Amino acid sequence: MTEQPTPDSAAPNLDQARRQIARYGLSADPQAILVAARLMAAGARVGQAGEVHFGRFGLSTGRYRLLADLEDHGGEKSPSQLAASLGVSRATVTGLVDGLEREGLVARRPSTEDGRGNVVILTARGADRLRELAPEHFARMQAMVGGLSVEERTTFLDLLGRVVAGIDALTAD
Repeated sequence: MTEQPTPDSAAPNLDQARRQIARYGLSADPQAILVAARLMAAGARVGQAGEVHFGRFGLSTGRYRLLADLEDHGGEKSPSQLAASLGVSRATVTGLVDGLEREGLVARRPSTEDGRGNVVILTARGADRLRELAPEHFARMQAMVGGLSVEERTTFLDLLGRVVAGIDALTAD
């Protein structure tokens, strides 16, 4: 089993995984542990880079995702729908909406379906912000995976989907 070189010398390697497993007297597969550890490290780095990236546009990753989700769904959603589609708590959505509303990128209005609740709407200013950032955003996203062929991206998407399906193993009781 050959290990591919990594540009990140701080990334865990197969020997480290073997030593850690042996240290605890476990029979885990070192390669599986290495893949998971590297995926978690890569996720953290992508998350940090995403914050820098969206910061160029006065946004955070969460604020961008909320705006994009609204745009993808006709510009209007309830806070609970946003929380479900973004995979965050309702309190997180409230905090994101509060900040976006102060900037005029979203607004709240009473729901026409449920008079007790509100919906969040994407304002013209919010739609303009998305349109302004789109060329640079998509160019940078494409560049991030530019070292992969179409076939490799297809395989990666399949593998990533399968890994994401296993995430519950980290959070299940």
